[in-house]
Amino acid sequence: MNLDKKFVEINGIKTAYIKRDGGEKICVILHGWGAYIESITPIINSVSSEYTVYAYDAPGFGDSDDPNFVMGTYDYYEFLLAFLEKFNIDKATFIGHSFGGKTLTILGAKNDEKIEKLVLIDASGVLPKRKLSYYLKVYSFKIAKKFYLLTHGNDEESLKKFYKKHGSDDYQNADGIMRKCFVKVVNESTEEEFPKINAETLLIWGENDDATPMYMAEVFEKKIKNSGLVVLKGAGHYSYIDDFGTFNAVLNSFLD
Repeated sequence: MNLDKKFVEINGIKTAYIKRDGGEKICVILHGWGAYIESITPIINSVSSEYTVYAYDAPGFGDSDDPNFVMGTYDYYEFLLAFLEKFNIDKATFIGHSFGGKTLTILGAKNDEKIEKLVLIDASGVLPKRKLSYYLKVYSFKIAKKFYLLTHGNDEESLKKFYKKHGSDDYQNADGIMRKCFVKVVNESTEEEFPKINAETLLIWGENDDATPMYMAEVFEKKIKNSGLVVLKGAGHYSYIDDFGTFNAVLNSFLD
């Protein structure tokens, strides 16, 4: 499909969005962290023409403006509510990849009346298991930062150079306020919301997902009572791209 982005102001933020006209049913699709509408085009294309589809670049991503405060997961959920209100969407099927799925776990727990069906793809929301190597890495990172600033100066430019060299990929790719958003989001769990979700929920996961590994999928399936898990063999974190054929078949079977 040709993505013809339009813009609307939501909560004071210039927001890029697309609307694919279709039938009376409505589907809203959320992208993951560091992504944008274009990255979820395969998902949009998978949804049948029976649905009118909405998707937007979340604040700080794609062609939308940065937020004017440090947003966490629950703030992105509030933004989703504002988007739904802007377009008079009372009830829809919701699909979210990665961080988009994490945001939808809050919607599922707090706004059951808005959800027809729920699809979570390689979703985040479960904090990763911390191994000793992780704590050693974090401790070493803090020590390296301390000595770097002592030798290079404790100013903004020095910090930028340090994080560019030592930060994670997502952290390095974030800039300004979005870096602070990333730090806040990555340390938030929404696992407590899972048992509150009543909507019929499809979980789609890549077998080789190294960003949100399979043990996280098992937590989702165990705690979301009306859920089912489909594992795409050989697929990674972008399972809907890695095995599009299977993904497309599974999604449409669930939606129809």
